[in-house]
Order: sequence, then C-alpha cells, then structure tokens
Amino acid sequence: MLQLLKTHFGYGSFRPLQQDIIQHILLKKDALVLMPTGGGKSICYQLPAIMMDGTAIVVSPLISLMKDQVESLQANGIAARAMNSANNETENLMLRRECQQGKVKLLYISPERLLLEMNFLLKEMKISLFAIDEAHCISQWGHDFRPEYTQLKNIREQFPEVPIVALTATADKITRHDIIKQLELKEPRIFISSFDRPNLSLDVKRGFQKKEKTKAILEFIYKHPGECGIIYCMSRDNTEKVADLLLRHGIKTTVYHAGLSSSARDKAQNDFINDRVQVVCATIAFGMGIDKSNVRWIIHYNMPKSIESFYQEIGRAGRDGMKSDTLLFYSLGDLVMLSKFALDSGQQEINLEKLNRMQQYAESDICRRRILLNYFGETMEHDCGNCDVCRNPPERFDGTIIVQKALSAIMRTNQQIGTRMLVAILRGNYFQELTEKGYDKLKTFGAGRDIPQADWMDYLLQMLNMGYFEVAYNENNHLKVTPSGAKVLYGQEKAMLVVIKREEKAPATKGRKKKQEKEEQPMFNIATLSEEGLDKELFEVLRLLRLRLAEQQAIPPYIVLTDKTLHLLATQRPTTIEDFGTISGIGEYKKEKYGKDFVDAINNFLNR
Repeated sequence: MLQLLKTHFGYGSFRPLQQDIIQHILLKKDALVLMPTGGGKSICYQLPAIMMDGTAIVVSPLISLMKDQVESLQANGIAARAMNSANNETENLMLRRECQQGKVKLLYISPERLLLEMNFLLKEMKISLFAIDEAHCISQWGHDFRPEYTQLKNIREQFPEVPIVALTATADKITRHDIIKQLELKEPRIFISSFDRPNLSLDVKRGFQKKEKTKAILEFIYKHPGECGIIYCMSRDNTEKVADLLLRHGIKTTVYHAGLSSSARDKAQNDFINDRVQVVCATIAFGMGIDKSNVRWIIHYNMPKSIESFYQEIGRAGRDGMKSDTLLFYSLGDLVMLSKFALDSGQQEINLEKLNRMQQYAESDICRRRILLNYFGETMEHDCGNCDVCRNPPERFDGTIIVQKALSAIMRTNQQIGTRMLVAILRGNYFQELTEKGYDKLKTFGAGRDIPQADWMDYLLQMLNMGYFEVAYNENNHLKVTPSGAKVLYGQEKAMLVVIKREEKAPATKGRKKKQEKEEQPMFNIATLSEEGLDKELFEVLRLLRLRLAEQQAIPPYIVLTDKTLHLLATQRPTTIEDFGTISGIGEYKKEKYGKDFVDAINNFLNR
C-alpha cells in the first residue's frame, strides 16, 4: 500500500485515517468519510481502486470537478476517464469499449449519467467500488442539496455486493445520518478526520462600509503579491463592481457568476486555474469544481448563509498545506438580506438556524477555530493563535458558576428547551407555557436573575461557541449538553468567559473606526513565513519551468507539481533524478516524466 502511494502519488506516508479507510474499503465494506477540503479524501478511494480488480465508479456533481480529478490521476500515470455531457458520441463509444475491456481503473460520472447507464454500461463492467463524492448533496439537511442525488439509492438495489464509500468535507450530525439512510449503506463505518485546518488564518471585519472594504481588500491583496485568491460576493452585481475596482488598480482579475454564458464561465475558470489571472470575483457558484492547490487567500465580501458554505469556501485556500489567509466582511445589511433568502426558501426553519450559527461565528469573542470545529462536532481544548480573536484576545473571567447554572437548567428540563425558555427560567420570569410545564418549580428557576437578559444571551452564545451545549435543530432547536459541557457542569473543569463590554458594541464613528484600523495588528503575511532555506530566485525559475511544461500539455501548472513540492525543490535542491524522486509529491511517473527538466534547471541555477 505504501509502495503504491509513493509510486503513484509521491508520498512516503499516509495522513491520519487514510490507511484505515483504505483497508476498510479493501474488505469490501461501506463507509462514510468526512475530511476537510485538502485533507486527502480522494486518495481514500483512488488507492483502493488501483489495488482492486475492476473499475471504481466515482459519482461527482460537476464536469469541472471530474476534469480536474481525471487530469490529476492521468498526470500520475493512472487510467482514469470521465463520462458526462462534455463528451461527444465518438468519445463515449471509445470510453465504453475501454470500460468493457477493463482498461479503466476510475470512471468519473455525473449522477444523471449514472442513472442512465445503470442497466446498460455498468452491467457490462466489473465494478470494484462506488465512491459518492460531495455526498452532502444527497441530504435535505445538507447545504447543497441536489434532487438528482436522491436516486443514488438505486446503486444498493442494483449492485448489492459492491462497497459504497460516501465522502464529504462538510456534514453535521444530522446530515451524516441522512447520507447513510439515503444511500442505504450497510453497517457503514464512519470515519471523521479532524476538521482543523491550522494553516488557514481566520479574520473577521464587522460593520465596514463600502469605502473601508475597498481599502482593506487592496491592502490585503498587496500583502500577497502574485498569489492567487478568490473574492466571494453575494450578488452578481458586486462581483462585477469589485472586479472593475481591482482591474483599475492593475490587478489581473476575472469574474464568475451564473449570469455569464457557459463559455465565459469556462474561460474565467480556466484563466484562474492556469494562473493567467491572480483573482477571481465570484458568487458561490464558483470553486466547487476545482482542486487548485495554490490558492493562497479567500475573501468573503459578504457573509455566507451557513458555516458549511463558509467552511467549504475557505477550504479552497491552502489545499497544499501551506499557510494561507481568509478574511470575512460582516454587516447588518448582509444579515437582513440572508434572513430574507432563508424566509423565502423551502426550508425556512433550518436555513434560519444555519444563518444564526454563521452570525454567531462572525460576532463572537471566542477563538474562531474553536467555533468552526465545534459546529462539526469536534472539540479543541485550546485557542488556535491564528485568528483575529486570538491575536487580539478579549479579557476573560472564571464564569464556571454562570455556565453551571445554565447547563443545570437544561438538564433539569430533560434537554427539551430552547434558548428563550432557558433565559426565562434563569431569570425567574413567569409566563403561561413555563408554568404549565412546571419549570417554575425547578431548583434553577430564578438562579440567574442578577444577570440581565442581554448578558445571558451573550453568555449562552459564548457557551455554544465553546462547545458546552449544541442546538438540535431537528428537535425544535432544543439545547443538548455536550460531553465537554458535562465536565464543567460536574465541576471537573473551569469555564473562562469573555467580559461583556457593551460600550464596544455601540456603532463606531468614522474617526473611531479609523483609529481602530490603525491599532490592529498587521495581517498574517505568507511571504515572510516561507520554509527556512528556501531560495526564492530558484523557486521562481522552477515556477516558470512548471508553467512551460503545463502549457505544453494543456493542463494547469499545479497538476505538474504543487507549490509545496516546488518549495521543497527550491529548499533541498536535488541534483540527480534519483534525489528528485525522493521529494514529497513526486511519484515514479512524475520522476520519469519531469525529472530531467527540473534537475537540469536546478543544476544550471547552481552552476551560474
């Protein structure tokens, strides 16, 4: 297994959980895999596909995503193909023949095409496994629900003995259970990797007006010279306006949104993938279909509608593991607009709850990474040190008793209340529903009447974000105490809360806002934090060589070699093809294909 990993993908060791998942699939058992974007999900089904007899069928929602994956696999010498509407009949005829002859190890296919071929091509092939990528699309609770995905349960009926692995980067507990139910997975093992992406810095700027946003965006981009990034906007109009602004400042920028023709969207995506432009200004329609590994930063011009969307979008930065920056602008205007969208949607309650959690993230005084991880059911015991809250820490106090009062009230109601009722119990407020349920007889009734209602809401927000309780929005938003909260409730751990300073939350004047901006610490700058020993001049030589080799093959540069691999080459400077092959990310196929070009370039540079 390790030999194949090195030969085909150039890695000398597995990432956490990868080996366990691969061994599980090789036993022909079903699995649900949750790994963050850039966490190495693809290898979990690609390596078993190479090792097993037959062809792995990979269901993927976007043509661009399939194209990217197939090109990457072919660049590693693996027989991968895609069947979708981009193929002509001649291509499909040849592809069918290859599949029937067992010459294809991985066949990428759209859900619609899969259903068409279920009783035809698929019945004529030996199928090793089914991999359902972006599996959250099958769930009504997922942030990107797609009706055509729901028919994938036919796979189990038609191919009962073939293992199914469902993979996603973003799924909360309810979505996970729904994926298992919808796909009819048989006794699946659930693998949950850490959702932590420590290489991403997290920053939020609240209440910025248009002029302040413009200034902040330009300063941010100037700190990332030549480095690719994405600016996500809520509306098509904003993408056009922001792009025009950047173009006027000499920054190579393109636009991507659903209002453009498909050819214009394809051109924008290809220009960005192939490093012909530095920035793409886009609506959320952009990005799902690319694995571009050298995106160094993400800006959200507006707040996203959910933490899942936000996490997936920032996950497009730093896929190669190198340090990358994210910046979120958040305003009341965004909240009003997104609330309207949620109210007008078919799933009003769940969309409002997801928006509420996104708002809590944006407004929080708690380490932002802890909030993100807690949302996906992962608890981090320490602050991250790489978000704006950690870099400018708020004042804290021992709030253990406050937390215990709240958690005790939740437990004494059998975890059957929401935040409104909880605050009413703590404050000792009488109203009909409360007294009917007998909550006025609880020991905790009125136990927190000395704390104003607004402060209780703030403390509860902090407790939620620190992972002491969670909201079950499939059970009328009832609050549930977590294992982490239980430790505080039963006196095993202390809870440090943030001191509430109401005056800081008042609207700032223009002068005060400018003063605050000046006092902020400088943004995290990757250019100053490259690997020790990196020769930047050699890196540029190798980058230009990579670009030339990519253009010759009409593939994106990062498919030739990633930025991370280039950095290692510019640091370690291998002077023989054998040494070149020992660099992480370079397998046997790439060693044979590119070794001479890169080694010659390094030797020429060293012998100048």
